[in-house]
Amino acid sequence: MTPFRRLPPLGRALATALATGLGASVLSACVPAHRHATWAIFPLQRRLPHDGLAVVSQPDGYGLHIWIDTDTRQSGRCQPRWSADAARLFNGNGSAPFSSGLAPREEFFQAVARADVRRALREQSEALCRERAPRSSFSWVEPPRTAQEIKPAPYPLLEQPDLLSDPNAVLEQEERLLQPAPTAPAQPDANSD
Repeated sequence: MTPFRRLPPLGRALATALATGLGASVLSACVPAHRHATWAIFPLQRRLPHDGLAVVSQPDGYGLHIWIDTDTRQSGRCQPRWSADAARLFNGNGSAPFSSGLAPREEFFQAVARADVRRALREQSEALCRERAPRSSFSWVEPPRTAQEIKPAPYPLLEQPDLLSDPNAVLEQEERLLQPAPTAPAQPDANSD
């Protein structure tokens, strides 16, 4: 007689449910490692040291390459400038990670919701500020966590010297410069008598 047969019907149902749940959890734990996100976080340089952070947020080494920039518009202060448009990370668990294209913003928001990602972003931002503006003090600004928190960066308005010239005026000016200069009429030589 099995131990389950000695239990009352309700106990037998509970024991069966527990055994089934335990078996399912054991089987789900047998999923290969490449099918789980490792959440590995490491600096991944874009152009300068500390200007990028790799976050392996998906299975098979896929994730985000978050680009870090600085904002030094306020005198004596350096803070991070965020873009929620992170690049797609490839081979994040391999020896040569790289990025290409864009990852969805929702994935960026999921990554920056994690404390370990924000901590690494802060470390890299502070190091980048020390490199770019060593005399400025660092001020931490949290990355946006929702689309509503994204604020477009204000850029100065273009002034007249910044604008391109009218292409037709440039062409006319070039044509005038390429025409031969008019020659003066020949003067009779006073010594020819």
